[in-house]
Amino acid sequence: MPLHRSSSYSSDSNSDAAAEVTPVFALKQLVARLHREQNKIQDLLSSLGFALRSFNNLNQFLELIPLMATRVTDADASALVLLKPNGQVKLEQLHCQDSVQGTQIRNAIETATRQIAETGAKKALSLPENSSELEIAEAQRQDKKLATLDERVNQYLGPDIQLFGTPILVKQDERGRLYVFSRDPDYTWTETRQKLVRLVADQTAVAIANDELTVELRKKERLDRELEIGAEIQQRLLPRQCPTIPGIELAARCKPANRVGGDYYDFIPTHPDWQRTIQGENGKTKGEAERLGSKIQNPNCKIQKKRWGIVIGDVMGKGVPAGLIMTMTRGMLRAEVLNGHSPARILQHLNQVMYADLENSHRFVTLFYSEYDLASRILYYSNAAHNPPFLWQAATRKVMRLDTAGMLIGLDVDSQYEDAQVQLAPGDTLIYYTDGLTEAANLSGDRFDEENLISAFERACQRCTGAQPILDYLFNEVLKFIGPGNRNGDDMTLVVMQVEPS
Repeated sequence: MPLHRSSSYSSDSNSDAAAEVTPVFALKQLVARLHREQNKIQDLLSSLGFALRSFNNLNQFLELIPLMATRVTDADASALVLLKPNGQVKLEQLHCQDSVQGTQIRNAIETATRQIAETGAKKALSLPENSSELEIAEAQRQDKKLATLDERVNQYLGPDIQLFGTPILVKQDERGRLYVFSRDPDYTWTETRQKLVRLVADQTAVAIANDELTVELRKKERLDRELEIGAEIQQRLLPRQCPTIPGIELAARCKPANRVGGDYYDFIPTHPDWQRTIQGENGKTKGEAERLGSKIQNPNCKIQKKRWGIVIGDVMGKGVPAGLIMTMTRGMLRAEVLNGHSPARILQHLNQVMYADLENSHRFVTLFYSEYDLASRILYYSNAAHNPPFLWQAATRKVMRLDTAGMLIGLDVDSQYEDAQVQLAPGDTLIYYTDGLTEAANLSGDRFDEENLISAFERACQRCTGAQPILDYLFNEVLKFIGPGNRNGDDMTLVVMQVEPS
């Protein structure tokens, strides 16, 4: 009996102990399971963050999104729908273990997006015939903002599948939707699960924004490279150095506001063979050029009384468009000079040739063209609304303006231009310039203007000897006026021509 009682007592004690231990054990299991789930979620999100930092291909990253959204929420499937730049709503990625359910979800989303596209197209077609492209695009865009997509997808899936969707926002602009699906009737969309889906959607938005930023940076790099090439071509088209012309000394400088500018200057011989000789091309030395130039005084020489064209111009505007027009002007003017016409006739022909192109571009060109006769020291010139050059006469120590009536190149196809001439003497100095010098402004907004340029020019002619020192002095005066660190907003070009003393 005692044994029996003892056995009975032992059995009852074990039963009571089991009753006491079971809730604790269950709680420990629950805590362990929650801990494992938390670690799993953290690992998944860490992997997604690593992929965001490491992947260079946006499509590879987007393939992970439905998989990650499904796993962190313990759901059955997930789908990523994106709004494309052309306005098309498209199913980008889908993850589902059950192929039948996956097909059902795919069909529902594709049917919904197709109906949205058809609704937008019908809405655009219903607009009046005179509707603008902007109105048509707006009509199509309204139904493509994914506002009704959730409702349509839910409708086609039916009540057996629970759905949660959240927007993918890039700079507050909705660019798609991330959906997560579950067929489990006991599945609930807790606040935690919703936050996890939104977190994955935010990572997706960051990846899209980063990809677009990368594309923009690459475009900018290509554009920068194209600008560098444009600037290099333009610099090559401008004279690399002033030609050696007997009897005169030349100096020139062009300082563009941007990498590609619209200012233009050139030295154009009226005979192409003479150009190659004087500029020292084809192996000619400076001494040989000077010896050939001295033949101008020989009445039996075929190139006697030849002239050098000296031109300065400015295309309205800056940057690449102005640079392209400047390049076109240079080529056409060089071809026109070889016809041997007077400066006014050259400008008239140039205006007629360029009018159609400039009219469509809504840009115009100011141009001052002159020809210097080396034998007579006469400067023949004509002006197409450019800043008139200044001539400092050594004999009188006075400055005079060289100007004629004439309109902008490209403004009126029937524009007429005037010829004029001036006799130069030893020591006379002439400056050609663009308005970037006179309109250069300091921090107070004051401009350098013509009066300051004339005063500086007079001082330079009295203090400096030679064309290059005069040019350096004038540029330094303008830069000093602007002030240190202040960047001029327009191209600045200056050409100095000085008749050598007897």
